Amino acid sequence: MIHRRFGVRYTLPGVDLLLHRIGWSVQVPARWATERDEARIAEWKGERWPVIKGRRQTWVPGSASRTRSARV
Repeated sequence: MIHRRFGVRYTLPGVDLLLHRIGWSVQVPARWATERDEARIAEWKGERWPVIKGRRQTWVPGSASRTRSARV
């Protein structure tokens, strides 16, 4: 929108910086939705989220270099 209106391109961090300079900030909701069901959320976090997230891999063969692939 900025490019269309003013003919100037900005990155997202650049837009964030400009908006903060003029006193604007990120808008967040003032309160939770009235439909929010804390019991169902807790149940989902306990049962479904661990299945979706999976286990963390503690070691994976690979290379720290972005230009060299891992030798297997």
